Amino acid sequence: MTDPTPQEPVSKARLRLWLRLLKSTRRIEAELRERLRREFASTLPRFDVMSALERHGDGLKMSALSDALMVSNGNVTGIVDWLVRHGLVERVRQPGDKRVSLVRLTEKGREEFARQATAHEAWVSALLAGFDGDEAERLNTCLERAARGMEETP
Repeated sequence: MTDPTPQEPVSKARLRLWLRLLKSTRRIEAELRERLRREFASTLPRFDVMSALERHGDGLKMSALSDALMVSNGNVTGIVDWLVRHGLVERVRQPGDKRVSLVRLTEKGREEFARQATAHEAWVSALLAGFDGDEAERLNTCLERAARGMEETP
């Protein structure tokens, strides 16, 4: 990466990049939260739980679900309880260990998640319409490289 200007260190450009990413992410997230609330009477955390469960069709233990979402078990428990009450997910006891259950989407949950995911994808696409396909791919590549760099940093 080259210096943005001869007088300015790269660290300043990287700091500005971080702040711009953070501001953009917060704005997009706020808009998605509002649209989920308005269109589906739901929340982003509920959407995230259903999304994780959709990716793991056989279900997940609560600890694995928490790990996938990078939140505590306590945060996930309340969300899963709400989703269970509304018939969108179920807890399935595991044979041989009554303390362990898997959480998985019900048929109703899969259908509802499909509706929400379709809308969510369209919203994100509209919110990021300033990027054409090639630009989006280049930015994805750059951000993947940044993520790999963070994994390698002690």
